[in-house]
Amino acid sequence: MGLRINDTIPDLNVETDQGSFSLHEFVGDNWAILFSHPKDFTPVCTTEFGAVAQLDAEWQKRGTKVIGISVDGVEDHKKWKTDIEKVGGAKAGFPIIADKDLEVSKAFDMLPADAYLPDGRTPNDTATVRVVYIVGPDKKLKLSMTYPMNVGRNFAEVLRALDGLQIAAKENVATPANWQVGQDVVVPVAVSDEDAIAKYGAIDTKLPYLRMAKIPG
Repeated sequence: MGLRINDTIPDLNVETDQGSFSLHEFVGDNWAILFSHPKDFTPVCTTEFGAVAQLDAEWQKRGTKVIGISVDGVEDHKKWKTDIEKVGGAKAGFPIIADKDLEVSKAFDMLPADAYLPDGRTPNDTATVRVVYIVGPDKKLKLSMTYPMNVGRNFAEVLRALDGLQIAAKENVATPANWQVGQDVVVPVAVSDEDAIAKYGAIDTKLPYLRMAKIPG
């Protein structure tokens, strides 16, 4: 059974280039993003880690911790970060899990239970380890995105999705297609017009089941 939205993530003890700790300990009272990679020193993944490093201030602004996962060892991670920082032009201050035994990849259902790392492996052997997970302070999975190896992840979209999750959790609303911070949100069907007007000041009724409102402030 795969990890589904609102499931509690496994509280595994992980080894990283910044020491060992449990995943729940790492998340703490924060939001967290786990982004996984099939192998160190691969071209697309290097650009992605560089993009994550460039967004350090944005993660901090949102009270969000980031952590990478790659199925190589700690020493490889440390060497790889030199390349990541060269490409990204920013310090890669986040930890990277050394998932050499595939425990994390299997627990998060990125790989089947009988998967193993063959001698002379290539990234194709762990190609499904290309996922973004957004985890809430309650340690529950809020969103996941899976990408193929030949399409780089769009971390502007990861930020947008994180913003949507955070405002939805704080204000008990939903966000429409292509929503950006500052735009109108969707009023839940369970909220009456009267209560919605009292909370938001006004609502824009597009359809009986689709009402939009501005978040005060």
